[in-house]
Amino acid sequence: MDKFSEYPTTLTAPARDASTVVPHDTNDLAQLPRALYIGQGGHVSLRMPGGGTVVFANAQGGSFLPLRALGINATGTTASAIVALW
Repeated sequence: MDKFSEYPTTLTAPARDASTVVPHDTNDLAQLPRALYIGQGGHVSLRMPGGGTVVFANAQGGSFLPLRALGINATGTTASAIVALW
């Protein structure tokens, strides 16, 4: 039973779904996530909805990046086991 099913899903609410990310230089994620979980640390190269690209250097394994990335680039990304949270 989900006592919170009637509450709206906002950016500050816990994620309701997740999906493994396969970095790709042109393919976008299925939808904009609320955050990314970094399973194995390394660099994460992101395409942002505003059109910019940014690299989070040395993202720690087990950390969350609280951002809405359009896509994760294969080029420049050394982190792995990345999960998109919706």
